[in-house]
Amino acid sequence: MNIRESLEKIISVSIETVVKNNNIELEATPAASLERPRDESNGDWASTVAMRFAKQAKMNPRELASQIVDNIPENDMIASLEIAGPGFINIRLTDSTLQSVVSSIRNEGANYGRGSIPEGSRSVNLEYISANPTGPMHVGHGRWATLGDAMARVMRHAGYDVFEEFYVNDHGNQMNVFGNSVSVRYMQLLGHNIEMPEQCYGGSYVIDIARTIIDEMGNVFESMSDDDRAKEFRDIAYKMMLDSQKNLLSRYGVTFDRWFSESTLYKVADDDKSAIERALEVMRGKGFIYEKEGATWFRSTAFDDEKDRVLIKKDGEFTYFMSDVAYHYDKICRGFDHLIDIWGADHHGYIKRCEAMLAAWGYPGRLEIVLGQLVNLYRDGEAVRMSKRTGEMVTFEELIDEVGVDATRFLMLSRSSDQQIDFDIEQAKKKDASNPVYYVQYAHARICSIIRKGYEAKFGEGSLDGRAETCESMDDLTSELIASDTDLSALTHDTELSLIRTMSDFGELIELAARDRAPFRLTHYSEKLASQFHSFYTECKVISDDVATTKARLALCDATRKLLELTLSLMGISAPCRM
Repeated sequence: MNIRESLEKIISVSIETVVKNNNIELEATPAASLERPRDESNGDWASTVAMRFAKQAKMNPRELASQIVDNIPENDMIASLEIAGPGFINIRLTDSTLQSVVSSIRNEGANYGRGSIPEGSRSVNLEYISANPTGPMHVGHGRWATLGDAMARVMRHAGYDVFEEFYVNDHGNQMNVFGNSVSVRYMQLLGHNIEMPEQCYGGSYVIDIARTIIDEMGNVFESMSDDDRAKEFRDIAYKMMLDSQKNLLSRYGVTFDRWFSESTLYKVADDDKSAIERALEVMRGKGFIYEKEGATWFRSTAFDDEKDRVLIKKDGEFTYFMSDVAYHYDKICRGFDHLIDIWGADHHGYIKRCEAMLAAWGYPGRLEIVLGQLVNLYRDGEAVRMSKRTGEMVTFEELIDEVGVDATRFLMLSRSSDQQIDFDIEQAKKKDASNPVYYVQYAHARICSIIRKGYEAKFGEGSLDGRAETCESMDDLTSELIASDTDLSALTHDTELSLIRTMSDFGELIELAARDRAPFRLTHYSEKLASQFHSFYTECKVISDDVATTKARLALCDATRKLLELTLSLMGISAPCRM
């Protein structure tokens, strides 16, 4: 139980006492509902319960607040209580309560702030990126990769069981066009005068694929018919592009539990039915399928969609939506409690029909769509449209080649998914406090430097012997330097207590960021944590002749280091020990 929950429990006991003493009849006891005061001088927490409860209690809010304060049970958490304004209850914590946060972080480490989600809502299938395997990933895919991976990390820390999935769109005519595009470039590179067809993938990457095939397999496909060669290259180029996507994402720190192939939905299984046919059969059994003008339709208007949707065209060809139907039914059959899809904002028109298909099966509310807005690239304030190398779009790979993984991740997470991101490449490369990821990482590296100095001050110069270069070795070093039961009573300076208050908010931050699918909040939190540490370091000398204060402040530094490392890791960002 965190500090806020413990305080709310104490106040709830007082509210129950007030209700009993005044014979107030209520259906339910009002919640304490604590919030942070805007001004720290008003205390650590504030409750508006008296103002919310006064009308039901038929009492003046200040009088009610006074009774609640008078009936607070004895405890060692609250230093003082004050009634302010129309009935706010301002709460100031004891220093020891705040100081205990430092011990908790040091003892729990990477488990600090972990939550627990009840059965029945815990198992989540999170599908994101799902780029077509017909070309390189663009910068928008990079945003979905960052958002999905960070969302999964945060939700796991909050207690969800998250299964990450990439949907590979490897079925349909686009794959035939891709294979034919590579075939034409292959023949051109071998000296044949062949024009690229109007329907093709014309990017320079197609030439690169064709050249790789020649380098690795020579001209063995030259004598084939155009159709046979295109079919061969469809499979070869598909595998090459998929491998390229996997390698890029692995480099970016993103891995999936499953790469789900769309084409498998059309393969007949042991029951002589494909996944497409099984999903259609179940939906038909629910009464939401009908035939009209030679096509097969889904009655999605029964679930507030603007119009019914075609599943099978007149010519017998399945629509893209039919693939979506079968794919999501497959997910449901795999036993997930909740499905989350991250889509680009241009897919917003598909939301209603996809929600309708789950409702038709009897699972309303089980599908959640998170829409991600665009990324606008800039260089020193000037819009970037094309790659300098290829003259085409800037790819996700080119961006991280130039900027690096950490800066790309941080800036891709700097805003809510429903807001566009203006990503300035030159800003992201700066090595100063104007670059937020550098600013946060520098705080971590500075703490590591302080701890190394503290270690040498205690054990002598040269005692480090090259240690403390990684977070793991820093943990070993701090366990030798700072006892787990270090007396923290010296931590009473305003900057120390402000830093600890922010540290104590981490558990609630994780809970809400997971609930709201909002990992962007961690970027703002890490910047605040770094800023407050820098303020503390400016105001308070860590290593001094005062042994007790030195030990306490080193413990505070260590707790801040661990929390910065944890926060960064939940964003998939490294925590360097030197910069």
